[in-house]
Amino acid sequence: MSAATDPSAAGPETAAPIARRRRELTYAVLLCLVGAGLACWAATRTWSVELTARGSLPPSRHARTGAELLPWLSALALVALAGGGAVLATRGRVRRLLGGLLTLLGLAVTAGGGYGLTANFDGGVSRQWPALCLVGGLIAAAGGLVTALRGGDWPAMGARYERPVRAAEQPTTDGPAVGRGTRDAWDALDRGEDPTVS
Repeated sequence: MSAATDPSAAGPETAAPIARRRRELTYAVLLCLVGAGLACWAATRTWSVELTARGSLPPSRHARTGAELLPWLSALALVALAGGGAVLATRGRVRRLLGGLLTLLGLAVTAGGGYGLTANFDGGVSRQWPALCLVGGLIAAAGGLVTALRGGDWPAMGARYERPVRAAEQPTTDGPAVGRGTRDAWDALDRGEDPTVS
């Protein structure tokens, strides 16, 4: 494990920037997930209720969700939700490109929420759900923007668990691994070798 990925092995002058990068990564992922999740949830709420007269009978009530009125809105919110989780699994330039994509997705969700606020849908219209969609899109876009601007230097998922192979730990090739011990047999399996074959 190198000092670049393990703050406990680094000096105080390098541990602080590593901790700051991890905090930034955490905040950006949370912004993306919370914003996209909020927008996705708000898109499934009832945005308009249309009443149809039926003579002497009570009028029929037809509720329509944001996903029915704008089918692309919940799809974009779900993609942004998945992208927020993918920020953890990427690194470098790919992570920054993903941040740019998340910014665009968040802005598209924001536009859908804004349209829901101003559109004249049939029947009674509920404006709080489109407003929540707009807010969620802005939050997700903020997380994507932070990722696009600063995500290239953030640590990658699992890097702190990687163990460098030292020269003393290089596998030996004299005979089958089973004869050398259980640990060597497991190491051979990890390398994709058959430990019973010499």
